[in-house]
Amino acid sequence: MKRIARSTLQTAVNLVFFAVIGTAILASVFFLTHDAIVKSEQAEKMKLITQIAPPALFDNDIIHDTLNIPTDPLLNNDGTTTAYRARLKGEPSAVVLEAIAPDGYSGKIFLILAVRANGELAGVRVVAHKETPGLGDYIDILKSPWIKGFDGKSRETYTDADWKVKKDGGKFDYMAGATITPRAVVKAVNKALQYFAANRDKLFTENAARTEEKK
Repeated sequence: MKRIARSTLQTAVNLVFFAVIGTAILASVFFLTHDAIVKSEQAEKMKLITQIAPPALFDNDIIHDTLNIPTDPLLNNDGTTTAYRARLKGEPSAVVLEAIAPDGYSGKIFLILAVRANGELAGVRVVAHKETPGLGDYIDILKSPWIKGFDGKSRETYTDADWKVKKDGGKFDYMAGATITPRAVVKAVNKALQYFAANRDKLFTENAARTEEKK
């Protein structure tokens, strides 16, 4: 009986020992790789941001000049998202926003767009989607240049009636047999521009990030 108890105790001690060692190793790996992972993530974000907000638009650290955006129906964001603010010589230049088109053919289409301070689009990109390969996936810049059709557009030059695909009487191109996908993207971009127009001053205010966090 004593031998069984001693064996059980030894097994328990061994398990605790290996658990502690394993935890220590995982913690060490985390701390050793954390900074590298953060830098890698920032590099990927910067790569995507500079596609729609060229370096000529800003001279600030756009990755760290950010604002937390709470859920808003005009952006259709599921939770808090991040806005990246571009400044040139201390003046507002553009803001990069995240938005979602909830009504794509195969589900949500995640977007990122850069809006110049004057309300004009500097660029739009699709971040993630599940649209049909070879049909609705032409919204992806890797598949076609369709998404570049938003460059330079604004609500100053286009009315709500214009912010539709041509099949619906608007001004945006689409591919035959795949109308739902571009229709959803155009609608989402238009709503994001409405959000920008309604929140422009707050988006560019220096202490806006702190204000949002206190709410």
